[in-house]
Amino acid sequence: MTELRTPPVELADGGPGRPVPETASWAGRHVHDPTVVRDDDGTYWCFSTDARYDGPVRGGVQVRRSDDLVAWTFHGWALDGVPAPAAAWAGAEGLWAPDVVRTPSGDGWRMYYSASSFGSRRSAIGLASAPHPAGPWRDEGLVVSSTHHAPPAGTGHPNAIDANVVTDGARQWLVYGSFFGGIHVLPLDPATGFLTAGTAASATPGGLTDHPGTLVARRAPHVDNGAVEGAFVLPRPGGGWALLVSYDSLASSYHVRAAVGTHVDGPFHDRTGRTMTDVDAPPWSVGVPVLAGHRLAGGPGLLAPGHGSVLTETLPDGGTRQVFVHHVRDADAPTEHRLQVRRLVWTHDGWPLISPQPWAGAARETDDTSCWPSDPAVLAGTWEVLEPGTEPVGVQPGTVRQLAARHDVRPLGEGRFAWRDDDGAQVAAVVHPGWDAVRGRSTLVLTALDDTGRVVLATRLDEGAA
Repeated sequence: MTELRTPPVELADGGPGRPVPETASWAGRHVHDPTVVRDDDGTYWCFSTDARYDGPVRGGVQVRRSDDLVAWTFHGWALDGVPAPAAAWAGAEGLWAPDVVRTPSGDGWRMYYSASSFGSRRSAIGLASAPHPAGPWRDEGLVVSSTHHAPPAGTGHPNAIDANVVTDGARQWLVYGSFFGGIHVLPLDPATGFLTAGTAASATPGGLTDHPGTLVARRAPHVDNGAVEGAFVLPRPGGGWALLVSYDSLASSYHVRAAVGTHVDGPFHDRTGRTMTDVDAPPWSVGVPVLAGHRLAGGPGLLAPGHGSVLTETLPDGGTRQVFVHHVRDADAPTEHRLQVRRLVWTHDGWPLISPQPWAGAARETDDTSCWPSDPAVLAGTWEVLEPGTEPVGVQPGTVRQLAARHDVRPLGEGRFAWRDDDGAQVAAVVHPGWDAVRGRSTLVLTALDDTGRVVLATRLDEGAA
């Protein structure tokens, strides 16, 4: 296996002779805007923004590896600093938000990285390639870029960062954007990894985004500078696509919302039918909030979870596991950020929901959905409940509730249930075995969504519930 080369000097500020930071203790610390892939040997590789809260930042995309998605070892950097074309265009000192995908032929890997500086629209998404996630990585140049000048009317002011590559049969798309003009989609050429020939943006080197593609999500500019970023699009069971994005302040009220649509390039709508480009609706009424800052009783405060990606694995038994990989901040030290992984599940009608508990490893989790609860009686009991809510909060405390037995529940298989709530709302829920990270024991986890867009995430507290 090819190992990444750790350069002998600190490159972030251009000064010679600065020592490489001590990384043995990093593990999942300093992870921001992560993506995770699995190689053919079963090793997981995490790629993340060049970010650090206790010292200088070295550029080149941080890389970690794991055998179980729980324990992580810092591996090095993918590139020897910021590639020259990206540095020349954006003046970036580090790289942000990498997205790593296999080539369509399956014989190599592509990494789409972002180069920018905080608050700037002079940005670029570049492409690097490698035969293996461990490298060696080679820069291939800029894919799409943006600048401060206003593009044609109606397109907004795109910011060329936060790449997400989506494969739809023989086609590929680049989903990208952050703040300012929102999230856009452009077609990619699967053979090259660059913009499709004939795309308006492909006519200029680096794809200057005078023509940024199709707008699929946007916030009103007066709401936290139009904060919407970190888009990830994935296929829905049964057809169509789901969009996950992060809203609001990066260091406080940051949280994750979901929407669905028929096509990769939208439109995407929430549970009540509002499109993700609706800037006239109340600021936090668009999108389904699926994960926000919280503190479970006796546990740490988790602030500003978001900018996630989804790892989809085919298991040895032919089943599928999906996890949401994201960063989170320490509520008591908000500059400190680290990696978290959570199970992602789907309601019977194709909405993605995220577990309130972090992934605990295959030995403590149950992937066989045929073993997930089918008896509505499991809903009755004592649960610690989180409701991400319609408006952002910093850290929401869990509340303990006694849920009574219901007589109108429809079991739909593989842990899925549906019922009509007391207020008349239709509810779709998933209940599955999980691991209570605060109490250190097996339990049941519930995720639920009603037709008003209200989400409930709950951990069962009853002993022996699992």
